[in-house]
Amino acid sequence: MTTGATIWLTGLPSAGKTTIAYELAGRLREEGHRVEVLDGDEIREFLSSGLGFSREDRDTNVQRIGFLAELLSRNGVKALVPVIAPYADSREAVRGRHQTGGTPYIEVHVATPVEVCSVRDVKGLYAKQAAGEISGLTGVDDPYEEPESPDLRIESHTQTVQESAAALHALLTERGLA
Repeated sequence: MTTGATIWLTGLPSAGKTTIAYELAGRLREEGHRVEVLDGDEIREFLSSGLGFSREDRDTNVQRIGFLAELLSRNGVKALVPVIAPYADSREAVRGRHQTGGTPYIEVHVATPVEVCSVRDVKGLYAKQAAGEISGLTGVDDPYEEPESPDLRIESHTQTVQESAAALHALLTERGLA
């Protein structure tokens, strides 16, 4: 059985987390790994519907995703988790759950500057926030606590998606997970 692991990609909205996760997922599947991408938007729709964006609701969402990721990981699946998870204590609680269970956990900071994210604006969130249609946008008018010592920092604005996924794959290989 292949070794499972949780690979959590944290970063601002439109940083490139999901795009990198899907690129890596394809590569890992080609190598014969069992892989699931736990997309934050899908989780909010199906597992965390009803939650808002208060700090408490964001923490609940992250803990639910962390539980699911750890469950998959301990059963031999590479769980790729492109989820903002803006608060350091929430991410640390997820890491702790993995450590307690002896499940590999990799934290990746997709460190794209807010100026680049707002230009990409994949979902139109930055435009809506600028127009006053929404508030509480992570990294703009709601906090984002950058990881102090992630396992990997990806500067997605300075490299291609393929290069970002390759850097992450190299780390997984180095740790015996790919």
